[in-house]
Amino acid sequence: MHILDTERLSLREFTPLDAPFLLRLVNEPGWIRNINDPGVRSVEDALTWAEGRLFKAYRELGHGFWALERREDGVLVGMCGLFKRPALPEPDLGYALLAEHEGRGYALEAARACVAHAKAAFGWPVLMAITAVDNTPSVALLAKLGFVEQGLEQLEGYEGPSRVFKLDL
Repeated sequence: MHILDTERLSLREFTPLDAPFLLRLVNEPGWIRNINDPGVRSVEDALTWAEGRLFKAYRELGHGFWALERREDGVLVGMCGLFKRPALPEPDLGYALLAEHEGRGYALEAARACVAHAKAAFGWPVLMAITAVDNTPSVALLAKLGFVEQGLEQLEGYEGPSRVFKLDL
């Protein structure tokens, strides 16, 4: 299902056909370093991961992490979206790109659109975000969006502490 468009990107729900892309994305060194290693090593693993992490959220929450496609050619470059994790008091913004598409402003463009969507479509008053402690590019992106750092927290599912951010919408 289509969610929204930006100048260069189209955001849509992932489908089972995206499993090969998801396998690649969650095994990127940046994903493993800054998010976690979900142990996804095959297309079948990617489908199982997507069911629990993506498709279930679409059905139960009406939002989640969405596929980022370049509008010009339909190439998948990453994911961005809104998710409610049990460890945080408010929904949060998350994003990840294949390394080959980093540095082109796609994450900022998609994140801006998701922040606007959180307010316009869901009426949320607050968004949160988390990063790895040393993920300087994500910290800079969140600052551009107006997020304010709240401190470090040890969140379930992460090996070390995470930097936690908040944005009043």
